[in-house]
Amino acid sequence: MAIDTTTAPSPQAAPPAPRPHAPKLSSRDKLVLFVLCAAQFMVSLDFSVLNVALPVLGADLGMNQSALQWAVTAFALPSGGFLLLFGRFGDLFGRRKLFLAGLALFGLASLLATFAWDPASFLTGRALQGVGAAAIVPTGMSLLTTTFPEGPQRDRALGISGTLLSLGFTVGMVLGGVLTDTLGWRSTMGLLTVFALLVLPLAPGLLPESRTPDRPRLDIPGAVTVTGGLLALIYALSTAAERGFGGADVLVTLVAGVALLAAFGWIESRAAAPLVSLPMLRRRTVAWGNLGGLVTFSMMTTVVFVLTLYFQEILHLSAFRTGLVFGVQGVVSVLAGIYAPKVIGRFGARRTLVGSLAGQGALGAALLGISEGGWSVWLATAAVSLASMCHLGAIISYGVTVTSGVPDEEQGLATGLVTSTQQVGITIGIPLLGVLATTNADLLTGTRTVLLIDAAVVLAAAAAVAVGLGGRRRA
Repeated sequence: MAIDTTTAPSPQAAPPAPRPHAPKLSSRDKLVLFVLCAAQFMVSLDFSVLNVALPVLGADLGMNQSALQWAVTAFALPSGGFLLLFGRFGDLFGRRKLFLAGLALFGLASLLATFAWDPASFLTGRALQGVGAAAIVPTGMSLLTTTFPEGPQRDRALGISGTLLSLGFTVGMVLGGVLTDTLGWRSTMGLLTVFALLVLPLAPGLLPESRTPDRPRLDIPGAVTVTGGLLALIYALSTAAERGFGGADVLVTLVAGVALLAAFGWIESRAAAPLVSLPMLRRRTVAWGNLGGLVTFSMMTTVVFVLTLYFQEILHLSAFRTGLVFGVQGVVSVLAGIYAPKVIGRFGARRTLVGSLAGQGALGAALLGISEGGWSVWLATAAVSLASMCHLGAIISYGVTVTSGVPDEEQGLATGLVTSTQQVGITIGIPLLGVLATTNADLLTGTRTVLLIDAAVVLAAAAAVAVGLGGRRRA
């Protein structure tokens, strides 16, 4: 009998099967994606569209320089503080219902801010915008992840959402100056009202309702401590961005925020129906993915902040030319959003996240070459634009990493963690590092110090995420 000596190929040696292409989205799916992404873009726009208008706004409403920070803080406090709570509310009582309520409140609050007659009415409108945003962001994200199945379709949807999130922040910086110069500061708030009016009529007939099937009791102690902790922490860091960490109110609220969040962790470990599932937090994808998200958001917002000062105070660029630089950054971000899902499909979310963080850190280090010479504007434009491409890759891949493998009934919680990471990241970077530039007698030296720390932190995070996620790959 002849013996076949041909060795069968080892299963390990076989090349991996190519990842399936994303099936084409139906017309209805495209409309659902448009509604959800338009709402996210609207909220992202609100983070930056008012910044350039603050001096004009203050003069019109009679707000002094120290009070102007509240135009930003009044929005940041509720928008970050209530994210986890509203994400869980959506899980329990209906995400579509809460999303629509948030849209309606955001539109009405924007209208109030548009026609504000004094500081109190304006700040009330801003605070209500923040509450509306806290309802829109986690429920909108969880509606997206439950509407589009895990895999290529969800990656593509998260790619578009992440692109518009990044683009909204950049467009807001440019558009805020144009609108303020041509139509006045009220037009920045009026634009947000128009956005809400466009999205709200489309949403009820398109978005499916979703909630957890068992409707467990709400963890009240956990809700109180995490909301209070986030509110205190965001207040302390937002105020420190303006006045430093020496103020008594900053120190007290900072300590209170940390203490409340520690109490929240203790409560969750003993609650029968916790607001945050500790087993979820122990998932490597959730823990390390959110670390990557926290670092990429906090460090990139810091780079944009110090470069804005550098362009105008050292290179003496006008606000318009500074806006053009960040306009280039926005265009590159759009291109990154188009290709990031394809990169994730080819290399996996873990490798994309680690590589994007490493690229962002390396390009941040390249910014150390800036000087007082006019040529530096070209170096800074190229480096920050390419860094933004890596930044967007990190945004999308960390969202994919955190939400992958999470059951639909817990998607609101997972996306609440994602969006809380975004908000906290946007909030903490400038207070922690930006003050090193603004308080240094030599602004250029202070800027380089911030950029050096930024690059070191991002590169260290890339290494930590690589080790923390290990060799795990998306199936």
